Formats: sequence, structure tokens, C-alpha cells
Amino acid sequence: MDLRHDIHRELVVLRERAPEITGALTCTVDGLLVTTDISSGLAISSTEQTAALTSALLSLSRQMTDLARIGRLEETLISAAQGHTACYAAGPTLVLTVLAGPGANLGLLRIEGRRAADRIAAIAGRG
Repeated sequence: MDLRHDIHRELVVLRERAPEITGALTCTVDGLLVTTDISSGLAISSTEQTAALTSALLSLSRQMTDLARIGRLEETLISAAQGHTACYAAGPTLVLTVLAGPGANLGLLRIEGRRAADRIAAIAGRG
């Protein structure tokens, strides 16, 4: 099976399970876009920039957890006036980024984001 297709299907399932999610993307830890499912109207170039920034954010977040000695990174959550962005390590090679609107249920976002990241990591592990 095509890993990109399977990962994309997980993004679609994630959005179905949490309707407040406006989009999701998966990229490599190096910032290369793997697949995306975004309805917020981001242009392809913006999606690629988001993937690159996701990689940098993951790296910085891992460094922070190491320096603070607080254990393995689970997520990085950014909350802003118009919504939220959460990033999850999806195994050693991929990162999941989830976008949600301003009224999103953050508990649901965190549960479903982690669950999707685990499924994506399992898919990547098959390849």
C-alpha cells in the first residue's frame, strides 16, 4: 500500500473525529511535506512553509523538554486569537500538525491529535 495515501486517510479520519479541526498536515522531521488535509484555504506555498516551521518547532520543543528535564515531548500547542496549532511527533521521522478554530475543545484536540500521531507512526513503521 501507498504510505502517503494511508497517512492522508488518517488525517481525514482525524478531521471526522474532531470537526473543530480545520486542517492537518504531516511532514518529515526535516520539514518536507508528506501529505495535507486542510480546508482553511492555505496556499500550497503556505502549507510547505508550515511544514518547514513544524520541523523547527519540533526541534526547539524537544530541546526545551531536554533542558527542563520534563521527559519525552508529547505535544507543542500554540494558542492565538484566531485558533490553535498543535504539533505531535509521529514516530522518529514524521510530525503531525493540527489546526483548529478559536472555539476548539482543546481536550478533544489533544486526545485525537495524539491518537492520530500514534497511528501515523505505525503506518510509517510499516514502510
